[in-house]
Amino acid sequence: MENNRGSWGSNIGFILAAVGSAVGLGNIWGFPYKMGKSGGFTFLLVYICLAVIVGLTVMASELALGRMTGKGVVDAYRTVSKKFKWIGWLGIIAPFLIMSFYSVLGAYCVQYMSLNLAELSFGLSGIFGATISGGETFGAMLTNPFGCAIFTFLFMVICMLIVKGGVSGGIEKFNKIGMPALFVMLVIVIIRSLTLPNAVEGLKFMFKPGYAVEGGFIEKAPGFVEVLGTAGGQMFFSLSLAMGAMVTYGSYLDKKENLVKNSGVIVFADTLVALMAGLAVIPAAVANGINNGVAVGDITLSGPKLLFVTLQDVFSNMGSAGPLFGVIFYALVIIAAISSAISLMEVMATFFIDRAAEKGQTANRTKITLWVSVAIMLEALLVAVDGLGSNGVWVPGQAAFGVDGWNDCWLDFMDCWSEGVAMPVGSMLMALMIGWELKPEFALKEIHNGNNTGWFTGFYTVCIKFLVPIIMAFVFVGQLQSFFASASNVVLYAISGVILVAFWIFAASGKKE
Repeated sequence: MENNRGSWGSNIGFILAAVGSAVGLGNIWGFPYKMGKSGGFTFLLVYICLAVIVGLTVMASELALGRMTGKGVVDAYRTVSKKFKWIGWLGIIAPFLIMSFYSVLGAYCVQYMSLNLAELSFGLSGIFGATISGGETFGAMLTNPFGCAIFTFLFMVICMLIVKGGVSGGIEKFNKIGMPALFVMLVIVIIRSLTLPNAVEGLKFMFKPGYAVEGGFIEKAPGFVEVLGTAGGQMFFSLSLAMGAMVTYGSYLDKKENLVKNSGVIVFADTLVALMAGLAVIPAAVANGINNGVAVGDITLSGPKLLFVTLQDVFSNMGSAGPLFGVIFYALVIIAAISSAISLMEVMATFFIDRAAEKGQTANRTKITLWVSVAIMLEALLVAVDGLGSNGVWVPGQAAFGVDGWNDCWLDFMDCWSEGVAMPVGSMLMALMIGWELKPEFALKEIHNGNNTGWFTGFYTVCIKFLVPIIMAFVFVGQLQSFFASASNVVLYAISGVILVAFWIFAASGKKE
């Protein structure tokens, strides 16, 4: 039965959509801060190594898995493996949990763009009874759950309409316009950021090893495992790996396309945009703090406050041009948020479309997209009403563990179990599945597909069998360290080691069932 899944209209459309999936809030607010706090240029080197060794390998594997099966993430794993057929469910759980806070953060961006647009157009001095200053405005938003829910609903409607349009008519069409626009707006904001007085201090924070400690931004540099975990978590979140997106996008890809080249382009483009985002955000935030007499240790360079407090104060201090740059910046963040959100929604929609085809039914994309959006909206209400912990909403585990890690607010709770657990574990198990159960040749046959890239065969074999599972075990430990701050490192190392060895033996034992 034809399931009307659709396909990409062109390879450039696929590339832009894949880059759009990769380029999101993680690039704009995550990469710059994590780079600075984790050793600046040292973090960048670790990130690039991980992107080449792990990112390129997993990207090619997921695209190949999707294209060879022509199915979404759950059915793709179920088709090729007996031992690891359940891994695909991690690729559904992760995007569902991520969308709970992604949609709310997208809603905040819509509110801030509206505020700056109102200031630019009508000279309005505020909303919610506060001026457009980062701290007051953001505090008002967090404690106004009804308003946040309304804007979250608006953000979800926009994403739903795009996904409802299908692969070529919706997702591809949006990214063909959105990605070039995002790039142009990033360049505009970078130019303004780098021309602010004391912007060079922000560049040192990003690119000079050890300057985060030397300059007084943090007291102590993180350890290598923590840097590895931070870089690995950022890479997977940024590249949209282990969340079903690339398997799903690969299932719509034409057999003639070169997966090695496409994977390399996506990884390179995403890393480039992440660096550009850093140049747009960090120098401006640092310069604004220094120019206004704020101690460098008190400049907010992480989390939602970086986008919605620190940067809004930057725009407010620019005078009459501030609202214009505010509109441009938050518009580009909205585009980045939407391009990633629609890829996560497509993962879930494709699951139901494929299930309908299995039952001999013609899938109704409009109805499926609507119900997926409703389910996301319901879980997003928890994050919206919680207001990043401002409104005293109960979070699972708070009474038992306090507020030192994953249970500070609903956003952290969702982030922990998606980015902290499902994604690194899913990637590690996928590597074991391909490297030891199915063997690398299984994936390489689809990856090459008549366009054999000689060097990639040996590189891929070593990475998928050994480097990726071992590195992802360390990344998993690093993620656990960041989310479960009070846990013993020895215990975390032991847990990850036992998990890795157990699954390695499981994957390598016997013949494929």
